Amino acid sequence: MTVDFNSTLDTQQSQLPLEVWAGLECTVNRVGDKYFDQLERNGHATRLDDLELFAQLGIQAIRYPVLWERIAPNGLENADWSWPDERLGRLRELGIRPILGLVHHGSGPDHTSLVDPDFPEKLAEFARAVAERYPWVTYYTPVNEPLTTARFSGLYGHWYPHGRDDLTFGRALLGECRAIALSMKAIRQVNPNAQLVQTDDLGKVYSTPKLAYQAELENERRWLTFDLLCGRIDSNHPMWEYLQICGFSEAELGWFRENPCPPNIMGINHYITSDRFLDENLENYPAWTHGGNGKDKYADVEAVRVCLEGAAGPRTLLKEAWERYKLPLAITEVHLHCTREEQLRWLYEVWNAAQSVRSQGVDVRAVTVWALLGTYDWNSLVTRWVGNYESGVFDLRSPTPRPTAIAKMVRDLATGNQPDHPLLEIPGWWHRQERLLYPAVSCGEIVSGGNAKISNISVSSAPLAIVGARGTLGRAFARLCEVRGIKYRLLSRQEMDITNQDSVDAVLAELKPWAVVNAAGYVRVDDAEHEPDVCLLNNTEGAANLATACARYNVPLLTFSSDLVFDGTVTNPYRETDTVAPLNVYGCSKALAEKLVLKVNPASLVIRTSAFFGPWDDYNFVTIALRQLSAGNTFTAADDSIVSPTYVPDLVHASLDLLIDGESGLWHLANQGAIAWADLARLAAKTAGVSVSNLIARPTRELGFIAPRPAYSVLGSDRGELMPSLDNAMSRYFDELEKL
Repeated sequence: MTVDFNSTLDTQQSQLPLEVWAGLECTVNRVGDKYFDQLERNGHATRLDDLELFAQLGIQAIRYPVLWERIAPNGLENADWSWPDERLGRLRELGIRPILGLVHHGSGPDHTSLVDPDFPEKLAEFARAVAERYPWVTYYTPVNEPLTTARFSGLYGHWYPHGRDDLTFGRALLGECRAIALSMKAIRQVNPNAQLVQTDDLGKVYSTPKLAYQAELENERRWLTFDLLCGRIDSNHPMWEYLQICGFSEAELGWFRENPCPPNIMGINHYITSDRFLDENLENYPAWTHGGNGKDKYADVEAVRVCLEGAAGPRTLLKEAWERYKLPLAITEVHLHCTREEQLRWLYEVWNAAQSVRSQGVDVRAVTVWALLGTYDWNSLVTRWVGNYESGVFDLRSPTPRPTAIAKMVRDLATGNQPDHPLLEIPGWWHRQERLLYPAVSCGEIVSGGNAKISNISVSSAPLAIVGARGTLGRAFARLCEVRGIKYRLLSRQEMDITNQDSVDAVLAELKPWAVVNAAGYVRVDDAEHEPDVCLLNNTEGAANLATACARYNVPLLTFSSDLVFDGTVTNPYRETDTVAPLNVYGCSKALAEKLVLKVNPASLVIRTSAFFGPWDDYNFVTIALRQLSAGNTFTAADDSIVSPTYVPDLVHASLDLLIDGESGLWHLANQGAIAWADLARLAAKTAGVSVSNLIARPTRELGFIAPRPAYSVLGSDRGELMPSLDNAMSRYFDELEKL
């Protein structure tokens, strides 16, 4: 199917249903002489099949990159159009409107920059070439977030040309906005129907009374992209004097009044942390938040972390933008770096905010699900390549992009269906008490995008049933559900005996949980050799009883298995499809449990894991080793048994995300790394600064174990490597211990 996109927007379009758009993080930013390319990092540069996955979401439009730096780094005469030719053609066949981005947080090829006087004309030349090659494309964003990019490149020094002054900021912003106007002029000479979808972040700033002058400046400055393009800036504009300081001449500002280029759609890119709070009381905040303006020193923190009333939220910003410009609006980026349920809650809140203001007459056209493939290293503002990955609608840690729970929500929204995940009934962290990290203050008129007051978890929402109240894993699930805002019920054996089918049925009928986590079971590997019936009853029959009941009540089940289902005769990490061959009773009980659970309830999620360590119990290997070595006692560990240790908090978080995503079948989850038990003790001791002189390494056969163990039981995965490295986990283990 080929679709003609040349029809123009009209007033009737505002009466159509709210559209679902999407976008993929595609920043190509420059730091010094290095270009950081998100399309290379996320693999979309070489995966045409991604477009089929995007189409399955039911989206109507996609913000899509045809980036100057990628297509014509060495001039138009040497441009390579093969990549956009193939992909734009496929989008057209799939019926998805592309909104073409030409510069996304970038500064152009290395022969130009944001402060190059010729940057606008050079980008306009590229824009004309794009329009000539793709005359059927109607929607354009020549420069993404001009104000944000100018701030990061000209005021804060993060990106090229690394300015830290108002003059560089002003030159960058002027160049970007001129480039937008000239680019659209060039595009419209080819396609008169071309539409400008102009994006920027409109986050608000709040402050103490002393710093009200700085907040006022920043709250006026946030509109500059749109005020310039709409030709609104003259000598009566509140920012006139500031713009003079930034190096704008009257003639330069007058050019925008003579050549207005108002957006056809204003795109608002809003994040929970976009709203800021300024406070001169530095002692209340960590040093990394401290800054200033040359006149006053102050901390700059997320408003949601300090303001009693919460953050302004999307509803407030949409209404402000509409009242100021009366232009059609879209939310052009919705993304949250957080756990899966919080990502769902944020998207749903933004969607509902857009629907709400539409009902009040505000012309909102679309909500854009951002970061289809996730993002890389935005926790450091893409100033270095570390590999910090945030998943999005799809998770790239699997061999092919794996749809997350967000994908289902997007499909629901795009098809007019009501999202119904029970976790949506619980307020996001930005509405809960724990959001306040600093002394709370009143920030005035803030009206939150969802619920302004600090909310508690809904008492009416269905809980997550966690079986295994006495065990390390069950307690960890309860602890992290508390942190994540997931209502739960931690069940002891007295409350639910999984070896008794009637007990299981009764509890499920009463609780009506949205899912069940089986963290119970028999864990004494050596004792199991002497009491196999007890081990099998708890690990095998109990798990099968739960699976049977969950199938009957149509409740998702998450249960755990072990690396001890393998015999250790290989030297490469075990995958989910490898044949099980347990050496001991405990391993047999887990292998049989896997088989029975998936037979009676194929929708179950069965996670194999290995060698727990964590900060919240005193009886795991790492904690015991450190306690003994720190006390000057000897500690003996095997030097010939290779495992993949699992940091319990990582395991719980990854398991919950998979459960929420609706995954099923066998998964392997362990931190990435293979290590002998003795070397694990050395690693922990070295990280803690503890002497290993009393560590004794011995072959496994000399340690007196009753149950035979595999010499190698490292877990890998064909389904997805979701867990961080062992070194990373060990570092966070000690960070968490310091908080206790």
